[in-house]
Amino acid sequence: MSTVPTAPDQPGAGSARPRAHAVALVEQQARACAELGSPLYAALLDQVALDLAAGGPCAAALAGHEADPGPAAVALRLLGAVHALVLTGRAPGLAAHYPSAGGTFDPGRPDAAWPAFRAAVAADLPWVRDWLTRPPQTNEVGRANLLIAGLLHTLAAEGSGPHPVRLFELGSSAGLNLLADHFRCEAPGFSYGPADSPVVLTDAWQGPPPTPSAGAAPLDFTERLGCDPIPIDPRSPDGALALRAYLWPDQPARAARLDGALRLAARIPTRVEAMGAAEFLRGVRVADGALTVVWHSVMRQYVSAEEWALVEGELDRLADASTAAAPFAHIAFEPRRAGELHSFVLTVRAGRGPGRVLAEAAPHGLPARTVDGRGAD
Repeated sequence: MSTVPTAPDQPGAGSARPRAHAVALVEQQARACAELGSPLYAALLDQVALDLAAGGPCAAALAGHEADPGPAAVALRLLGAVHALVLTGRAPGLAAHYPSAGGTFDPGRPDAAWPAFRAAVAADLPWVRDWLTRPPQTNEVGRANLLIAGLLHTLAAEGSGPHPVRLFELGSSAGLNLLADHFRCEAPGFSYGPADSPVVLTDAWQGPPPTPSAGAAPLDFTERLGCDPIPIDPRSPDGALALRAYLWPDQPARAARLDGALRLAARIPTRVEAMGAAEFLRGVRVADGALTVVWHSVMRQYVSAEEWALVEGELDRLADASTAAAPFAHIAFEPRRAGELHSFVLTVRAGRGPGRVLAEAAPHGLPARTVDGRGAD
């Protein structure tokens, strides 16, 4: 699944002040975009919040979604809908401001794109409203940097030699991160993955990663399988459009990573089952002679508390079944909330052992920094 946490749920906001609730979510996402290096989206969302409060076209687009909770990412769905208009040539005036479509963003005039954005929403309301029914799914491949690091750390800690890997991913979206071992991760003194990979994750680490790359053999995967309630087919035009639309148009490095991952997916198919995480895990067992891995990245916020309790029960079952001959590991890159703040941390739990925090990173996975290995929540 995708992206970064939006504003926390506000009890009662949906029924008492739905529009004010939506405005607050949009404003919080604007701040997040500014912090994460998208001045274009930060400026646009500031204007969307004003238009929403004033009952303009953005209010019409979001009608019925004002009370959606923070994890529904209303602001990101709106941005994705409009970006799709740009990428399909239906909003040429706005395309002139979107670097992803060959346009130019002028940081000296951050609001210059707003009139064209507002006009695009007004002109294609049915399209925009249809996109608002979809979950935001970027399938950010930069997060593979953390997942691979967690897997290398687990294999190095096994002590009994490397195991082939059976990989199961929760919230896979298009399944691109099931191909993480085909990506190239690079940082000073560290590299892992094929040198000729079309996906290169540069500046992957600030300082040494939790497991050095020296001597790390290529990973041997015997299974790759994911799940998602609404999986995306990355080989279809509609699927590729959805993935590109949810990227931020003034971040070309992310677009380049996605393009490379789509090329890999075209020649190395992966399978993503259309089902929820708990149902999926019920069919997973450990296996002799292989390391069974369940991993996921920035998807937990989209799963209800009730289902996540079931997921944790299945993870505990797998951990309890783990043996030296049939080991199990749970690897996660997810936000950890402390008050109103979020940090994004890599945690690893091997077998029946406690979960450990190995690293923290920016929400899109790059760069990452090793931490002191304290216990996970």
